Amino acid sequence: MTTPSGIQARFRCTLGAFELDVDLDLPGTGLTALFGHSGCGKTTLLRCMAGLQAADGTMNVNGDEWQNEGERNGRPVHQRPLAYVFQETGLFPHLSVKQNLMYGYKRIPKSERQISLDQATKWLGLAHLLERMPKKLSGGERQRVAIARALLTSPRLLLMDEPLSALDQASKQEIMHYLETLRDNLAIPILYVSHSTTEVARLADHIVMMDKGQVVAEGPLQQIMARTDQPFGLEEDAGVIIDAVVSELDAQWHLCRADFAGGHLWLRADEGLAVGQTIRLQVLARDISLALSEQIDQSIQNLILATVDEVVADISPGTSMIRLLAGHTPFLSRLTTRALHTLAIEHGQQVWMQVKSVAIVD
Repeated sequence: MTTPSGIQARFRCTLGAFELDVDLDLPGTGLTALFGHSGCGKTTLLRCMAGLQAADGTMNVNGDEWQNEGERNGRPVHQRPLAYVFQETGLFPHLSVKQNLMYGYKRIPKSERQISLDQATKWLGLAHLLERMPKKLSGGERQRVAIARALLTSPRLLLMDEPLSALDQASKQEIMHYLETLRDNLAIPILYVSHSTTEVARLADHIVMMDKGQVVAEGPLQQIMARTDQPFGLEEDAGVIIDAVVSELDAQWHLCRADFAGGHLWLRADEGLAVGQTIRLQVLARDISLALSEQIDQSIQNLILATVDEVVADISPGTSMIRLLAGHTPFLSRLTTRALHTLAIEHGQQVWMQVKSVAIVD
């Protein structure tokens, strides 16, 4: 008998006016986003996993059973090897950053410590802050300390409940780099609650979309985001996520070329990018226009030959969503239905995608 890997979770409980009823089989590493509007059940699901919310069901984390069928609570929360990062940091105000970090670390037996103080401070950029008191930290710095403190308990599961929601935009942008580092370095699964498409697009490997206590879509981020039916009605944020490799830097024009399976895109070059670096790109459906021939006498830098894979009516009246394939890489384009009719675009047709460099988010 093989030991199950990943997270198997099945929960059912009353949630306000509706039932939380989920059945999930999630990856055992990487970052899984629980995504949806406020009140859809994301935080309740997280609390069920932590043992903070009573619910009927089962839960297994990489072969370790936390709750059996028929149990209402399962293993008590203090016996579940997890860490929970809330919106509020909860730092001890009378302890320095280092003392806050060591608080949980010292209580873990040496034989069970999986993450060192040096690792946590490096991943979250805290080395220069260790002697400061919490009141001397910015909001983003406090949240980074809270995350590091959680990691130093060497959890087998990291739960994060909208950790950026209390931060201003500048602090959110600053901390996302550190969250990417955690995603790429931790050997444990991270479950991340959010209703921000920007956070999900940048951080998630896997996504669970929820509505009224139900899972409406679940799977690898790139596959789910490229669906034309848009299971959660992303509207203006509909688009695809692409992994690409920086192949060229144009210092004169402050651009970089990013190669992906099926073509390349020119985009603004952020400071610190290097040739050979892997980056994640978000290309929104509203930023892709289509042409029947290659239009070279215009300002758009990215012209990519693609094949129409699917054409469907959009969620908004008068618009349509087109799924395209550049090689095997999917893209979405939102057009007015009038434009679709004028160009006579149909399945299997070859067209040129036109993508503004300034519209691509990395």
